[in-house]
Amino acid sequence: MKTLIVHAHPEPKSLNSSLKDLAVSTLEAAGHEVRVSDLYAMNWNPVVNAADYGSAASSPLHVAADSGRAFETGTLTEDVRAEQEKLLWADTIIFQFPLWWYTMPAILKGWVDRVFTYRFAYGVGEHNDTQYGERYGEGTLAGKKALLSVTVGGPEAHYAARGINGPIDDLLFPFQHGILYYPGVEVLPPFVVYSTDRITVEDYPDVAKAWENRLLTLNSTDPIPFRRQNFGDYEIPSLHLKDGLEPAGRTGFGLHLHR
Repeated sequence: MKTLIVHAHPEPKSLNSSLKDLAVSTLEAAGHEVRVSDLYAMNWNPVVNAADYGSAASSPLHVAADSGRAFETGTLTEDVRAEQEKLLWADTIIFQFPLWWYTMPAILKGWVDRVFTYRFAYGVGEHNDTQYGERYGEGTLAGKKALLSVTVGGPEAHYAARGINGPIDDLLFPFQHGILYYPGVEVLPPFVVYSTDRITVEDYPDVAKAWENRLLTLNSTDPIPFRRQNFGDYEIPSLHLKDGLEPAGRTGFGLHLHR
């Protein structure tokens, strides 16, 4: 298996960095090929601008159209093309990051903004009476798997169904469903480490063991059962879930799960 790890933490001695390093050593020992995009170490530029698109940039700038034209003509900047090539190479993508203000660090969002260009990650497929493009279960990255490995400062109870911060699955839904599943990636249940502000050196071996176990069971772990867009669950073109498909008592993001 070929695995890309996208790592987003500024401190090389952090828990996140330790988990990234452990993922590399564990997967390589199991015979996997591993590549790492360490965004802070790379001094990754998270800001989209006209320079990304070279001669394909218009004035005024139209990010979607210009990024798609640059992708198709090969005029995207070298750093963006390199990350797209890594994504196409990988069978599995692991995202290692801390939850900051209920979402990913800005540098990781900027990686998505620049790398997931039009015609690469979205804007593909036919629009007709039975489908609305290739997305949510189809697309350029279909056949790949992804896993979010997330560290959270607060205790698990704060992120439970009745927790004050909201369920962790809801907080991660925009990333897991809106960013990864949209271009076709199957998303595995996240690996979440809670109460990281209170973890001691003595606690780390238990965290490391749990992480190793998740890494070694990637191939046998079922993905989150998100509904596919073009396979009968949604009305076209409204993309509303068809009546009668919602499980009893389920609302919100949970409507878009098969079970």
